[in-house]
Amino acid sequence: MSTELTRILVLYYSVHGSTATMARQIARGVEAGGAEAVLRTVPKVAPETKVSAPEIPEEGALYCSHDDLTSCHGLALGSPTRFGNMAAPLKHFLDGTSGLWVEGALVGKPAAAFTSTSSLHGGQETTLLSMMLPLLHHGMVILGLPYTEPALHRTAHGGTPYGASHHAGSDHAELRPDEAELCRALGTRLAIMAQRLRDGDRR
Repeated sequence: MSTELTRILVLYYSVHGSTATMARQIARGVEAGGAEAVLRTVPKVAPETKVSAPEIPEEGALYCSHDDLTSCHGLALGSPTRFGNMAAPLKHFLDGTSGLWVEGALVGKPAAAFTSTSSLHGGQETTLLSMMLPLLHHGMVILGLPYTEPALHRTAHGGTPYGASHHAGSDHAELRPDEAELCRALGTRLAIMAQRLRDGDRR
């Protein structure tokens, strides 16, 4: 059994703050599961005609590096919905990880996805599935939310067996109690599974 603290990377892209709020709730769940949560984000993508953004964001989480991915023991990946798909900045970052794919750097690590949508039927589940595709190509072990989570039966807005979700609406509403509970549950599940995989327990 390793004495090094299990490290879970919570990597997300957020525009209006809803996905970032989910990321912080997932981080709370990770810590409740006995692991360390590392929050990271990705920069916006823009045409070449626009001025480059600074290398370090003025506020919020630091930008993710490939080292963050290779050094983590598990990954929670989050994005707002864009036409039923992940946002372009997150896709752009993942598209640049082919070197890690060649090395098999992420093989066997557990991963989970989370998303926020402005409309109730705006593609929560398809966005979660779109984020899982590159993770499967990397050989990661995909986790969802089992129906043994009570909040999954109660929620009337966000929350799916494919991962945590949030219906923010056009007014960017705060997370409802069930949505926040499911974020924390996903983080805890990820932390526990990462530790089990590190210890060689495949249950």
